[in-house]
Amino acid sequence: MIAAGFLLTAVAFVFVCGANDGGALVALAMRHRAMSASVVLTMLAAAIVIEPAWFGLAVARTFTERLTGGGGQAQLIVLSGAVVALVLVLVLTWRGIPTSITLAVLGGLAGAGTGLGAPPVWSALGRVLLIGALAPFVGTAVGFGLGRLARRLPATAAMSRLIRITHVAAFGGQCMAYAVNDGQKMFAITGVALAVVHGTTTAAPEAPLGLTLAIAAVFATGAAVSLRRVFRGATAGLLTVRGWQVVSAEFASSVAVLGTAGLGVPVSMTQSMTGGLVGAGASQGMRRVRWQYTMPIMSAWLISLPVSFLAGLVAGLILREVT
Repeated sequence: MIAAGFLLTAVAFVFVCGANDGGALVALAMRHRAMSASVVLTMLAAAIVIEPAWFGLAVARTFTERLTGGGGQAQLIVLSGAVVALVLVLVLTWRGIPTSITLAVLGGLAGAGTGLGAPPVWSALGRVLLIGALAPFVGTAVGFGLGRLARRLPATAAMSRLIRITHVAAFGGQCMAYAVNDGQKMFAITGVALAVVHGTTTAAPEAPLGLTLAIAAVFATGAAVSLRRVFRGATAGLLTVRGWQVVSAEFASSVAVLGTAGLGVPVSMTQSMTGGLVGAGASQGMRRVRWQYTMPIMSAWLISLPVSFLAGLVAGLILREVT
C-alpha cells in the first residue's frame, strides 16, 4: 500500500510538472502562432524521451544524492519533498500562475531532511540556490540583447518567414534545455518511487525507454490539460507579445538553463523564460512591460522556497515520530 502511494505520488508529480512547466512553455510557443498545439506538445515530449540517452541524468542525481547526502532516509526525504511541492504548485497552477517547481522541491527536501534529523548538504543547497537565483537575470539580459538586435531587422515578408523558421529552432532548443536541466526532477522522483516499489535502497534515477515514454506521456497530458488556464494566466499580461519577442525569450531561457546543465545544477525554466520575455519587452522601452503583472509571479517565486521548507519540516517531524 505504501509503495503504491509512492508510485502514485511520482505520477502526480510528473503530471503537475506538465501542468506548470509544460503549460507555460507551450503557451508561450503558441503565442507566435507558427505551430499547432499538437506539434508543440510533440516536440516537448520528444525532448524528454531522448534527453537521458544524449546527456545523462546529472541534474536528477543532484536531487537524489548530492543534496540529501544519501543514506537510508534519502528516499523518504526525496518523496516527502515531492509531496510538499505538489501541494504548493497545485494551488498556484490552479490560479494560472506558473511558479518554480524546482524551488518547491528544494525547499521540501531541505525541510523534510531537517525534520527527519538528516539535514541536507547545506553547501550544495546554497550553491544550487545561488546559481538558480542568477538564471532569471541571465535570461532577462540575453532577452534584452536579442530584442535590441531583432529591432534592427527590416520588417519584410521574407523576414517574417525567417522569424517563423527561427521560432521552430528556438523552441526546439528550449525543449531540450528544459529536458536537460529542469525536467530531470521528474526522473529523480520517479526513480526513487520505483526503487521503493522494487524494495531497493538506491536512490539513483534510471531512464529506460519504457519509463521515459511513460513520463513524457503523463507530462504532455498535464501540459495539455492546463494549457488554457496558463495561457490566460499571469504571464499572458506581461506585454503584447510579437513574434521576435517570443523567439528572443525562447533563446534567452535556453541559454540561461543550458549554461547550468554541465554543472548538474537544477534551475527553473519558468523563471528563465519569464526573465527572457521581460528582457525582450524591455528592449523596446521599460513601459512596454506591464510590471504590475510581474507581482503575482515574483510573489509565487519568493514564497515557494520558505513555504515549502516549513511544510517539509512539519512533514519530516511527523514522519520522525511515526517511523
